[in-house]
Amino acid sequence: MMSEIPINLDKISKDKIDKEILRAGIIAELDAINMYEQMAAYANDDNIKKILLDIAKEEKTHVGEFQRLLLNRDKEQAEELEKGKKEVEEEVGE
Repeated sequence: MMSEIPINLDKISKDKIDKEILRAGIIAELDAINMYEQMAAYANDDNIKKILLDIAKEEKTHVGEFQRLLLNRDKEQAEELEKGKKEVEEEVGE
């Protein structure tokens, strides 16, 4: 049901391990968001739905925390993120 870490962390060099751990954390949080939001869509009980959506929101904060740490450690990632933002603005105006 949940994604597996796409790489074997045992085989990652010491200088890259922290960035890969952060990426794996982002993947795990995105999986959790998807799961909680999907379960909320199916829930009949409004209180269960409310809690699931609240937890999903918290997971989004966790994505932001991991992303911030990653961008501080991977300048190429930060640059490409900015390029992506500019491309969307140019192509669709958002």
